[in-house]
Amino acid sequence: MTERERKAAIRNERLARRDAMPPEVRIEASLAMADHAGEAIALSPGSVVSGFWPIRSEADVRPLLARLRARGARLCLPVVLDRETIVFRELVAGAPVVKAGFGTIGPGAEAEELDPDILLVPLSAFDARGHRIGYGAGHYDRAIGRLREKGRRPQLIGVAFDCQEVASVPAEPHDVALDAILTESGFRMFQQAF
Repeated sequence: MTERERKAAIRNERLARRDAMPPEVRIEASLAMADHAGEAIALSPGSVVSGFWPIRSEADVRPLLARLRARGARLCLPVVLDRETIVFRELVAGAPVVKAGFGTIGPGAEAEELDPDILLVPLSAFDARGHRIGYGAGHYDRAIGRLREKGRRPQLIGVAFDCQEVASVPAEPHDVALDAILTESGFRMFQQAF
């Protein structure tokens, strides 16, 4: 079995576990995440934080985003432009959000594009070393690569439920490790974190 096949098998198995969580359990877990990280994430006023609008059975980071906004963060959401590209558009209170491709929701084309200082990253699976398995399209890996080409090094915080943790994620050369993980059990920094 190749690394890609192993990742696909882990992705499918962990997403099935996440999908099996009752909605009320996901809601309570998402609120716990806001409590764990609402004050723990280091940010300066004006720091740009990218969240995500939850789709399928993802954790709902909107309560956490509200807390970070109250601490002075500027918020943005990823918008899928095509199979290769996501951009991060500013999320302003009261501004409409629209369908943004591939099942996502985000600010419309009139919103300002921002370069995040902190990325809350949805994922399929993660391990205790900070390796993650995304959804298979590579959007975040490419977006992080583009930010690094600009000289930026955003803090990468994976967001998942405890049931998505695995013993080991097969890491490939193009994979970008997380700085931290946020689950309903807490906020953990990884060793390579800055």
